[in-house]
Amino acid sequence: MEYRQLGGTGLELSRIGLGCGNFGGIGSAPELFGRGENEAEAFAIMDRAESEGINFFDTAASYGGGRSESWIGEWRSERRTPVLLSTKVYWSVTGDPADRGLSRERILREFDGSLSRLGTDRVDMYLTHEPDPETPIEETLRALDELIQAGKVGAIGVSNVDGELLSEALETSARHGLTSFGWVQNEYSLLRRSVERDVLQLCARDGLGFTPFSPLCGGWLSGKYDRSQPFPDDSRMALRGEPYSDLVNEKTFRGLDLFRAAAAERGVEPAALAIAWALSHPQVTAVIVGPRRPEQLEPALAAVNLHLSEQERDELAELFA
Repeated sequence: MEYRQLGGTGLELSRIGLGCGNFGGIGSAPELFGRGENEAEAFAIMDRAESEGINFFDTAASYGGGRSESWIGEWRSERRTPVLLSTKVYWSVTGDPADRGLSRERILREFDGSLSRLGTDRVDMYLTHEPDPETPIEETLRALDELIQAGKVGAIGVSNVDGELLSEALETSARHGLTSFGWVQNEYSLLRRSVERDVLQLCARDGLGFTPFSPLCGGWLSGKYDRSQPFPDDSRMALRGEPYSDLVNEKTFRGLDLFRAAAAERGVEPAALAIAWALSHPQVTAVIVGPRRPEQLEPALAAVNLHLSEQERDELAELFA
């Protein structure tokens, strides 16, 4: 495993992070609480990740209706293995659509809940999960700064943010002398590249880390979706495919055919090549993957050793142009 500094936070991350969004559910979707991996399956995935040198687990208060955090806490208590904890705040743990956001009161309340489920008095990394248009960014940043100053959080980050909101947050922190976001966690893959327009430029300008999620774009880049076959029953497209519905077209399938051929030429799985593509961007600190089974970590582990040149990155991106 390789490791890299997370911007200016002082944290050193493995190039692969374990995404725990499928533990006890499928992300934050209330209708899918209780689905996903059960506790024993989650433990097996965490065991494999830790044994391979993955040193941070990424979760959220709302994943699986709190099950993800709880199972991570129980795993850490049983294994007594030190891993960096990364969790998030915005969505409801109970699925209440009215209970969401980034107000000061809510952040402090939700943070206490996360600590209880994780069985700890401190988390290394704490992120806002979504932007909150109803709460001034200064209020959110002041609440996060309180947690930093109290020694309860090591570093703060921001997820699912665009360049305009990120710039506003960084400027607000600087103006008021508050702790700044130390990294960004957005979706990034060969099929989802919007962060290249401005977010990655801001990360480079201000020395922020970047830890993208969904490098396989909901499984599309793993090679398991075929134009002539229905989506597998346990796949993201079958369970929660709406975010990727725009990809169901012939252009995508043609690109995937070419991409599978490019992976075969290199003697690797498509999933490994897709993750390696994301890892090879100079701003990427670590890539977060969410395996459904321990053996699904293999492509991510192989990707760490598959170093792509800038020319190779461009050529692979052209396959989907």
